[in-house]
Amino acid sequence: MRAVRLGPRSVAALALVSAIGVVAFGWPLFAPGDSGITTHSADAPWLFAALLPLLLAVVVATIADTGLDAKAIAMLGVLAAAGAALRPLGAGTAGIEPMFFLMVLSGRVLGPGFGFVLGAVSMFASALLTGGVGPWMPFQMLAMGWVSMGAGLLPGAARLRGRAESLLLAGYGAVASVAYGTVMNLQGWTLMQGMASGISYVPGDPLGDNLARFVAYCLTTSLGWDLPRAVVTMVLTLTLGGAILKALRRATRRAAFEAPATFETPTAVETSAPSDAP
Repeated sequence: MRAVRLGPRSVAALALVSAIGVVAFGWPLFAPGDSGITTHSADAPWLFAALLPLLLAVVVATIADTGLDAKAIAMLGVLAAAGAALRPLGAGTAGIEPMFFLMVLSGRVLGPGFGFVLGAVSMFASALLTGGVGPWMPFQMLAMGWVSMGAGLLPGAARLRGRAESLLLAGYGAVASVAYGTVMNLQGWTLMQGMASGISYVPGDPLGDNLARFVAYCLTTSLGWDLPRAVVTMVLTLTLGGAILKALRRATRRAAFEAPATFETPTAVETSAPSDAP
């Protein structure tokens, strides 16, 4: 039972925003040498901030598909608030970001549609809470939405339980944590100047050369954050995942999302008028 059902409009909106997100993250790798991307590094991120309305369009399309009722919105608010509250606990120090494991578990139980919306909303709320609002925020929302959505797309959602499921989610959480950092590196790497020639972005260079520099950039600058984030996500999933999965599934069953309304016909006894006979 999932809180957010993926209807045709929400699937189309999700596919559109994901496709545009891939282009927004990766287009500098294919930019010509005279594009002037480095000279306009101050204003290029604000152009990418147009992704924010597209993220909101996923929510609007999901509501239009009747995938969000009042109970689903309430659960979305509670989980988003919990995720936003978890993020400042580590504040990204050495990659300690405990919100990742909650996003993975929630996406697993409540499906890819709910997961994407939850990941984006949680990152938006945490940015407001920590003062991390900036041109990078739409990219963080998109990347976290992908992390949670991916958990909802993992196999065995109906049958896999227990230790095997925890191991699956822990492994996915570790990979997704590193992938999140790598994708976010791609957003900021092309705008940084003054780095060593072996790791800096060179507009117009062949794709293979720039990718090699990007790998070197990730290894030398962010791997010390990405690996601890992966370890923290794995440890929290293996130690707390079982209990949280049970709680989320219990709450989802009791909420009975999208349960059809039923009306009972009164019986003859209930509809008969009271007798005045002695």
